[in-house]
Amino acid sequence: MKKSVYSLVLMDDVIKAVDEQAYRLGTSRSNLINQILAEHLSCVTPEMRMREIFGQVAQLVSSSFRIQEQRSPSLMTVRTALEYKYRPTISYKVELERSPQQYLGTLRVNIRTQSAALTDMFHSFFAYRAKLESAYLSGVGVEGYSCEIGDGSFSRKLINTGALTGEQAGEAIGEYIKDLDHAVKTYFAAPEAFAESARILEKNYRALLSRYII
Repeated sequence: MKKSVYSLVLMDDVIKAVDEQAYRLGTSRSNLINQILAEHLSCVTPEMRMREIFGQVAQLVSSSFRIQEQRSPSLMTVRTALEYKYRPTISYKVELERSPQQYLGTLRVNIRTQSAALTDMFHSFFAYRAKLESAYLSGVGVEGYSCEIGDGSFSRKLINTGALTGEQAGEAIGEYIKDLDHAVKTYFAAPEAFAESARILEKNYRALLSRYII
């Protein structure tokens, strides 16, 4: 969304109130004024679109995940614990693009553990999952799947087909996180028997892909 520079004459008390609210929200004075005017005049801003997306995500995952407060409107982090010894925490962080083009944003998954064995299991699962997702997305004609596996981390770009409304994008992201988390927990619950579970998990992913490409 294009922006231009304008001069406004405002009361000192108004600026003080705006600055205090902008600080609480983790944004700038000009951005907050832009949001206030846009809402009053029924214009859609990137912040409004992101709130709509994250509102839908929260509605879908709130019963199974702990939602972490974020100061930035472009970020959302949810956490859960694996049913594994010491119950390690796994987090899913979504960072949305202000002006999405090929991608809506990025999803980052991290596991909090000091165990090298657990980290190796994490890497093994996401190597499998990345290969699965890339193959199925390519099979429906979607290119541009992009992911990285790091030290106890996995990140991938969320594909923007341009066909989803803000609410639908939020639903797609929420359902994707739920599907991915279910697959992660299934793997960690019984890695030695994962081959038996993989067919059902692939079926679940195909069902998700038939509804949303993300």
